[in-house]
Amino acid sequence: MKPLLYSLTLFLTLFFNLQVKAQTANGAILEFAEKSFEFGDIVQGDSVKHVFKFINTGNAPLMLREVLTTCGCTVPKFSKDPVMPGKEGEILVKFNSEGKEGRLTKVITILSNATNNPARVNIVVNVQPKK
Repeated sequence: MKPLLYSLTLFLTLFFNLQVKAQTANGAILEFAEKSFEFGDIVQGDSVKHVFKFINTGNAPLMLREVLTTCGCTVPKFSKDPVMPGKEGEILVKFNSEGKEGRLTKVITILSNATNNPARVNIVVNVQPKK
């Protein structure tokens, strides 16, 4: 009787765990090709840009609602058009080093309808003074 009870308990546990995983997998999922990009050394006053590519690995359309940055020196550009499951999108990030100096990390926060909302990527730059 005990082995039967044990087997039944194990089966029910596995069954409910699979059900929960299946439920959480529904929806859009935002997956970035890279979470961070390092520009290296630039001269104060230079502007640089980078494109963060992503894919919707979920099973529903992905909608980016807003892309937030830590200061006005970092400006994102993105489309508000839906990214269908299996399709790619991109976020262009421009950084203006005017008035900045030293090693900086700028965080970009992406708000969307994805199940893994919010998502974050960052840029790293080392701003050298003008000579």
